[in-house]
Amino acid sequence: MNHNITNSTERSNNTLGVLFDLIIYISVMFLIREVYLPKVGFIANGLFWSLTTLIIASWRMKVRGVNWKDLGLIKPKSMWRTLGVSVIIFVSVMIAIILFELLKDQLPFSLASDTSSESSASKFGDLKGNWIQFFIIIPFVWLESMLEELLDRGFLMNWIEKLFSSTSFATIIAVLLQAIIFGFRHSNDLSERSITVGLIGLVMGIAYVKFGRNLWPLIIAHCILNSMSMIERVM
Repeated sequence: MNHNITNSTERSNNTLGVLFDLIIYISVMFLIREVYLPKVGFIANGLFWSLTTLIIASWRMKVRGVNWKDLGLIKPKSMWRTLGVSVIIFVSVMIAIILFELLKDQLPFSLASDTSSESSASKFGDLKGNWIQFFIIIPFVWLESMLEELLDRGFLMNWIEKLFSSTSFATIIAVLLQAIIFGFRHSNDLSERSITVGLIGLVMGIAYVKFGRNLWPLIIAHCILNSMSMIERVM
């Protein structure tokens, strides 16, 4: 009897600890975006936000005795298989986006106006035909892509799953919630951009679970996706 009580207490304490981690992490994730340094540009600010959040995640992971290897930052067994999975993820994301574009006018609610295209020049500068600027920017875009997978699929999704570990739907809840947070973080409203990014997060989350929780295929697919987006701005 006492053994059962002890186990119940330990589970309760662990749940409270994970909830505490998530409150700190999500609060910092959103609040840090209120800090914007206009002199260094959008990409530098984005990396500052992600690296700050990474520090918080790494801190809470150390407290829980978890490292990035545990969350999927491990050497792939086969590079060709990893690349193949990355292509599957990329194609799946594109299909999800195309389906949304086809169905968005049938939604039973209105979307906030999307200003992402209007602000792209202020974010990245005038990239039209500027391949030099593209090759200067793209390594930082890839770094940001990697950080987002570490943070959103690696840390956030696993911690949400831990929080709901007492339920049989913990993984489903984690996949859905991290996708919603991922979309809302990119556009703090219900807009075409937030839904599109949320769909990307949803596909990435499903792929993370489906393909053995290795982060590298997701990182590669994310880099390809963002590279294509940047190339569109140059062409």
